Amino acid sequence: MVTFSFLQFGEDLGTRQLGQRARELLVPLIEQNDLVVLDFTGVNVVSNSFADECIAKILLTMPLDELKKHTTFRGLNPIASESVLTALQRRYISISK
Repeated sequence: MVTFSFLQFGEDLGTRQLGQRARELLVPLIEQNDLVVLDFTGVNVVSNSFADECIAKILLTMPLDELKKHTTFRGLNPIASESVLTALQRRYISISK
């Protein structure tokens, strides 16, 4: 198990560019480890754009079941949690068509 701390990118995560940078570091960890803890402790805001770019876009190359098997979330506040969930739902629907 390895922990990926989103706080390393700041307390407010809002841009697609930042999401892309985070995803480029995150994907190899997911591919190389049985479980990656996506730790949002200390993060105040996660925009839909960041959540889509960083997490939901992983669904373009990895099935949802596999992503769920290899990741778990920690430290999401209710607003950030809603952004991540919304991004995942939208991306999943768009690739399921």
